[in-house]
Amino acid sequence: MSKRLEKSDLKATMLLQVHDELIFEVAKEDVEALKEMVVDVMENALELDVPLKVDVSSGASWYDAK
Repeated sequence: MSKRLEKSDLKATMLLQVHDELIFEVAKEDVEALKEMVVDVMENALELDVPLKVDVSSGASWYDAK
């Protein structure tokens, strides 16, 4: 995820990974593009018999994003 983020023009930084959760700080105008990137990268990280499913949410704080 970090390599793809570095190559992008998005104003976003991955702040924290807690188990299976990724926390980003992102400019408001880049939120939707980052959501699409995260889903694409994480759902295609591995080829498995059972597909990976990614849920994405956003908010002003981690609490608001839940």
